[in-house]
Amino acid sequence: MTWLAETLRKHPELAVFLTLALGQALTRLRLGPVRLNGVVAVLIAGVAIGQLRIEVPASLQWAFFVLFLFSIGYQTGPQFFRGLGRSALPQVGLSLLLCGTVLASALALARIFGFDAGAGAGLLAGGMNASAAIGTAGDAIARLPVDPATTQALTTSLTVAFAVTYLVGLLTEIVTLTTVGPWLMRADLAAECRKLEAELGVEGGDVGASSGYQDIVVRAYAVPARLDGRTVAEVEHSFSPARVYAERLRTREGIVDPTPSTILRAAHIIAVSGRQAAHVDPANPLAGTEVDDPELLKIPIANVEVVVAAKEVVGRTLAHLAEAVGREEVTRSVFIRQILRGGGQIPVGPRTIVERGDVVTLVGPAAQVARVAALVGPALPPATSTNVLAMTIAIAIGGLVGLVTFRLAGLDVGLSMPVGVLLGGLLAGWLHSARPTLARIPEPVLRVFESIGLSGFLAVVGINAGPGFIAGLLTSGLSLVIAGVLVCLIPNVLTILAGRYLLRLHPGILLGICAGAGTSPAGLAAVQDKAGSKVPTLGYGVSYAVGNLLLALWGTVLVTALSR
Repeated sequence: MTWLAETLRKHPELAVFLTLALGQALTRLRLGPVRLNGVVAVLIAGVAIGQLRIEVPASLQWAFFVLFLFSIGYQTGPQFFRGLGRSALPQVGLSLLLCGTVLASALALARIFGFDAGAGAGLLAGGMNASAAIGTAGDAIARLPVDPATTQALTTSLTVAFAVTYLVGLLTEIVTLTTVGPWLMRADLAAECRKLEAELGVEGGDVGASSGYQDIVVRAYAVPARLDGRTVAEVEHSFSPARVYAERLRTREGIVDPTPSTILRAAHIIAVSGRQAAHVDPANPLAGTEVDDPELLKIPIANVEVVVAAKEVVGRTLAHLAEAVGREEVTRSVFIRQILRGGGQIPVGPRTIVERGDVVTLVGPAAQVARVAALVGPALPPATSTNVLAMTIAIAIGGLVGLVTFRLAGLDVGLSMPVGVLLGGLLAGWLHSARPTLARIPEPVLRVFESIGLSGFLAVVGINAGPGFIAGLLTSGLSLVIAGVLVCLIPNVLTILAGRYLLRLHPGILLGICAGAGTSPAGLAAVQDKAGSKVPTLGYGVSYAVGNLLLALWGTVLVTALSR
């Protein structure tokens, strides 16, 4: 054991990776139905390793943290700038209300319970599960004009408060959004979401299983005698209102590409594309004649992600687009598989409104998909490489801008380096959505940056705070639990009441806004599960982008306010 401790003190980089491994192992342990959250697990592992009194250079934790912040900013950039538009004003307004109330509540609770600047910031970061705020708060603490011992004490308080309140805040968020919120609104969440889905034209509550724009398949049928002499167009229209198209046709002369006027004969075999529901519908005019013809079904199908940008598309319903933007001959054989907004899948139906920055997945023959994509916006290129130059420039310039300060009332005021990096990520993500050839970073790469960045940062924080963690926990554990519940509960309740009774928002969308402004993917998942619907995602994207920026900034603001 002595050898291991000495080795890790000489090579703290190994201690970081040992902490990450231990944290991941802890997430696999279960105590009945309870499974430890990954964020808390890494922090606990860091505290445990930190008992060996290992000192990890602070620069290493910031290297991890900027990767995390950049990835968050990049993913939310399109939604953040879309939030500046008039159509998103209710979401932006409620996000400002929730985030402003979070700051006021954390500041008031810190005064009431006598928390120092570190504990107050940790309360906000943990109670709202705002991991970015712990980084900005740590940066603000490091820049305070105090001695090293005080800096270390504040950093330890920050870590203790974050660790204690994170799980408390997570549970409070889930209970508030799934139980307290619907009760305050006097709403049956599942019924309200089903009603809105019906208005949007979504068939059923699970868009992935039953939407007319999902589950596209191609099947082969032998043309029955009763359809002999009919044209391809007549057979396609007999499936109406479902969109079904003849893609290929096997005749006595071989395989051909049919046109709507092609005459069908009883000896032909036809390959038909459409949604699964249309094929299995008893009203299918080709029912009972399906055959296995691998050669006929070898149809090259393209899946293309397109960023909504065309002014003719933005703010319109899918039904309108089908009528006004694309004619039948243009959109023939092309289907919408899904629409992502703020990284989340939204319900898709004829009356779903498409917003700028949405990512629409088109599926169909490559040539047809290319024609339709040109009407919608720029297509995302294949995720084969990362534009490292754009990423590093955004991080470096954003960080430098954040470090610029000016004097105000005797204080040096600035965004801080972490918030500057977050803004750099927001700008890079927006530029990529507007010009897909710029700043291309594949989603899997961003997920790695987000995961390893946050985990690495928390590992270093836990290791360095380890020696004083236990004492801090024993001193203020109970008060932190109470404050952690309140700092999450109060802002959500006020936002729900304002959104429902002042703005008259739909309950599902309102709860999605709360989850987004609170930067809580877990809260969104819980609301969606409670509602049995993707409707809450409609309120999540813009509010998540706004919440990420403001809650990160609050870490700096709270430390400054409590240290005066």
